[in-house]
Amino acid sequence: MTPSKELLDRILAEEAELIFDRFDEDDAWRLGNLIVEEARRRKAPVAIDIRRPAQVLFHCALPGAAPDNEEWIRRKANLAFRMGRSSFSVGLNLALTKATLEDKHYISSLEFSAHGGAVPIRVAHVGIVACAVVSGLPQEEDHALVVACLKKMQGKD
Repeated sequence: MTPSKELLDRILAEEAELIFDRFDEDDAWRLGNLIVEEARRRKAPVAIDIRRPAQVLFHCALPGAAPDNEEWIRRKANLAFRMGRSSFSVGLNLALTKATLEDKHYISSLEFSAHGGAVPIRVAHVGIVACAVVSGLPQEEDHALVVACLKKMQGKD
């Protein structure tokens, strides 16, 4: 993947469209299962997580997922909640500006990760209520898997 302004603009436009009327625990279960189904179809060795800032709503590790995926999930989700954007869009922006998390945002890469796979879940007139995260594939594929399933939930697949 080569970072580009066009790719960043496309990712930001996708994020702007991913707004739900509601999102609760039942929706987290439904989304998690959609991601599991799609990941199994792709034979993707991933871990899947949907969480609020202080509560895991859904978690699953598929065959081939590594224990280290849990740490990537935590750090990607931390970034999505902190920045209010997908971890992929933040990472693309950093790559395009040749900056690091430490340089630009004064935050540690030990706690935050600007690699694709964490997408904030927004509810209209509320804001970010959760974050869906996939870890185990190249970052663009992690991100695309989450976005495809969020779109499917919206009926935009």
